[in-house]
This record gives sequence, C-alpha cells and structure tokens, in this order.
Amino acid sequence: MNNLPKMFEAFDDARRKGFVEVKKLKEDGKKVVGIYCAYSPSELIMAAGAVPIGLCGTSEESIPAAEKHLPRNLCPLIKSSYGFAITDTCPYFYFSDLLVGETTCDGKKKMYEYLGEIKPMHVMQLPQTNKGEHSFNLWKEEIRVLKDRLEKEFDVEITEEKLKEAIKSKNEERQILKEFYELGKLCPPPITGTEMFQVLYGSGFKLDKEAQKQYIRDIIEEVKKNIESNQQKVSKDTPRILITGCPIGGASEKVIKLIEENGGVVVCYENCSGAKPNDRLVDETIDPIDALTDKYLNIPCSVMSPNDERIDLLSRLIDEYKIDGVVEVILQACHTYSVESYRIKKFTNQEKNIPYLNIETDYSQSDIGQLKTRIAAFIEML
Repeated sequence: MNNLPKMFEAFDDARRKGFVEVKKLKEDGKKVVGIYCAYSPSELIMAAGAVPIGLCGTSEESIPAAEKHLPRNLCPLIKSSYGFAITDTCPYFYFSDLLVGETTCDGKKKMYEYLGEIKPMHVMQLPQTNKGEHSFNLWKEEIRVLKDRLEKEFDVEITEEKLKEAIKSKNEERQILKEFYELGKLCPPPITGTEMFQVLYGSGFKLDKEAQKQYIRDIIEEVKKNIESNQQKVSKDTPRILITGCPIGGASEKVIKLIEENGGVVVCYENCSGAKPNDRLVDETIDPIDALTDKYLNIPCSVMSPNDERIDLLSRLIDEYKIDGVVEVILQACHTYSVESYRIKKFTNQEKNIPYLNIETDYSQSDIGQLKTRIAAFIEML
C-alpha cells in the first residue's frame, strides 16, 4: 500500500505538533533560541545545548496588529513576524529564551529593535558582500560574538568538540534533505512540488532531528518503491518549474498550488526552503569557526552585492533539474529581490534560454484570480 500521502501529511502537520513539542522541551529544562533567517548559524546554538527554531511569520492574520507600529508599505514577512510577537500568538516565540537575527535588510534590523523590548535579542551584523578577507573576518567576529552571548546567556561552554558534533549533525540533516529534494531531478518527477514543499517547510518545525532524518529516509525509500512499481503521479510531458526568490511558506504557498493546478509541476526550490541553505555543507576538516564563517557568509541571498553565487546556483539547478520555466516569487516591498529580478530574468532568458515569470505578491488571497490568469498563460506558453 502507498503510505506516502500520510507521510507527507505528517510534515504538513508538523508546525501544529511542534507547538506541543516546544512546550515539552521547556518543561524538560531545554533552552530555545528563535531564529528568523538562514544566516543564523544553527550549529552554534546546538553546541550550546539549546534548540534553534524558526519563528512564525508567513501569515496575514497578524499583520493588522503589526501595522499599528510598522508602515503598511513594508515587507509582509517582517510585518507578520512582528505581529505574531506583539500579539503573543506564536508559541515558538513565547517559549524562546533568546532571539537571533541578522541585518539582512533595513526593515528587519529596525524591527529587531522593537523585538528587543519584548525578548532578549541578539543581532548579527551581516556584511553586505561575501567577497574578500575583510568580509570574512567581519562575519567570523560576529560568529564569535554570538558564541560568547550564547555561553553567557545559558551559562555553558561551547567547546570545539561540541561544535564539531553539531556541525556533523546539521550536515547530515542537510544531506538527507538534499537527497529528498533531488528526487525532483527524475523525469517524470515521482512527487509533486506541493508534496516536496510539505517536507521541506515542515522539517523546520520538527524538533527531534534524529527522528526527522529517519522519517525523511523512510519517505525516500517509499518513493523509490513507487518508482519501481511504475506508480507515476506526474506525466513526463508536464512543464518543469523552478521557484526562486523570497522565502515562501504558509499563505504564499498559493503560488505552488496555482502552478500545479494549471498544468505545471514544481521540481526545484532554489529559495530558502530548498537549495539555498542546504546545497552547501559546512567543511568538517577545518577550524569549526572558520568553517561556519565560510558556509553562512556564502548563502546566495539577494542581500549580497554582488550576488554571483545565486547565478551560479541557478545555472546548475536549471541544468540538473531540466527546467522548462523559472518562476520568481517576490514579496511586496522586498527591495533586494525586486531589484535583482532584472538580472535573474536576463540570465534566465538570455543565457539559459528559458522563460521567466516574475510574481510580486503578499500573504493575502486577494490576488488569486490575477495570479491564476498569469500562471496559466505562462504554463500554456511552455
């Protein structure tokens, strides 16, 4: 019997169940560190004996409360994150002992000032370029400062041995996630983009990482069994879509659904839910602080200038996943991705010779009709 639907649902339900898990962790005396971005070095938090957990911020329900303090023409991710904090409706935020953020954009770093009035807040000063020794040393020092803060906050010592163990464990998690999402390279893909996203997004809310790793291994094995028995969900002629751009999840999953309801299939996520944070592992053969510095400084986000690494990653993914079209999702008022979209379109159209669609949206459902029309036309063209 095909067990995959229930297995995918388990990840889809992970956020709600995670609320119960994080409460139990606190009752057991564990420390929790809330994080907002892929630039947060989770290994340091793990080496401090604490649990890193992504905080709520992909829903429109908390935005009206946030707009009492924040401007309306601000990125919905920032407003949603802040709204959940001030309304105390995110259990992960409620149970966090410390918050860690980075100066990825102006909106976030100013919002963090307000969060610091609610919870202990540590902000890492992210260099705006990953080129050269100067930026490397700046980010290395920020990682050391975070290490000191964690040790002081939780009265622990982060030894080199603990850090190496955390790096090894996190690399294993990345490697298993990579093995899972690389199923999208197969033609036809053995799972839909919606199912792939259920696991990628839901894995951030599974706090027992050893159990998570095994569960994903089980899914991979089940998928392989379905391939062997010729159980195909997707036609080999279905247009293969890569999603790039801003982080998606929660309300912005509407884009995935519209692509797949209108004849396409998402086989690859380049953004923060997929390849961007997981493609590159931390080097386990060098000094752990140097290794973390190199790994996290080279995440190819649009906040970096220039952002050549994103082009390199996209180029490789387009080839490896046999992509027919690229859809870039940009949250309203996200200036770095909005500005960089011209470069991505030019690269996709001219160098890779495939179609590109730019979608600017927010967390509301008011643009569903417009998005459906545009996405349907794009896929029909493919």
